Amino acid sequence: MTRSDDFGKLVLRLAVGILILMHGIAKVTGGIGGISGMLASHGLPPAFGYAVYVGEVVAPILLIVGLFTRPAAWIVVINMLVAIWLVHMKDLTAIGKSGGWALELQGMFLFAAVAIALLGAGRISLGGTSKLN
Repeated sequence: MTRSDDFGKLVLRLAVGILILMHGIAKVTGGIGGISGMLASHGLPPAFGYAVYVGEVVAPILLIVGLFTRPAAWIVVINMLVAIWLVHMKDLTAIGKSGGWALELQGMFLFAAVAIALLGAGRISLGGTSKLN
């Protein structure tokens, strides 16, 4: 592995971690009432809404610092799949106004998190090169 591989992993981790964390901060300041309502409308306990804090606050922070990176990335993947299921299923095959996939942002987050889960954190991380990173 080269130094540029490690820097590439760092850039990917920072991009996904920071951008998802911004959504989490909005949930911390604005609450999860909307998410709890969506879960209830699908027959799930509204209390599951608190899991969004794990998927959009804790996991992104772990990605940013590079600690428990692979498990954190899988949590982001699950979070994105649930978000697509709860909010965006109607747009799954839709084309957006600019001609791209209507879910390209959600897709980018999802597939970038899969890439991080497969690649790990790299050496520029708190976890270094451990198996969980």
